Amino acid sequence: MALDSLRGEREFRKVRAHGVAVRHALFTLRLTDYRPRYGEPWRPRAIIGLVVSKKTLKHAVDRNRARRRVREALRTMPPELLPQGLPACRAILLPNPGVLSAPFAEVQAALAAALTRARQAPRAAKGGQRGGGNSSSPGRVSSGVPDPAPSPRPRSQP
Repeated sequence: MALDSLRGEREFRKVRAHGVAVRHALFTLRLTDYRPRYGEPWRPRAIIGLVVSKKTLKHAVDRNRARRRVREALRTMPPELLPQGLPACRAILLPNPGVLSAPFAEVQAALAAALTRARQAPRAAKGGQRGGGNSSSPGRVSSGVPDPAPSPRPRSQP
């Protein structure tokens, strides 16, 4: 099965903003529900972006090897690990240095466990505002006690 890849900063930003993070010793997986790209027909599939930073793995050879191992582990996932196959989602996968030394079967088992755990994770209900703002008065946090009515100010006579 060919894997589709996230393309462009905008798609990565959406997954980072709205995704559920699942951490494992071998990698971090951030996952959101599948939505088609603009102008694209509805074809549910896994769209996964692999990100290996220079901070994580210093040498380009190691970064490329980590990418190839994880991509191959996803591509050849045994059906007994994921009976329904890869979920229809958008995901960012950030491998850790342990991916290079772990046995291939262990990488596949960890990926399958993370994907099933991410499917079952409750989606955080996010509002339209950042910071959990109060919709009645933005920028204020409600304390549960209603504000007292403002006292009328006396008018100044000219």
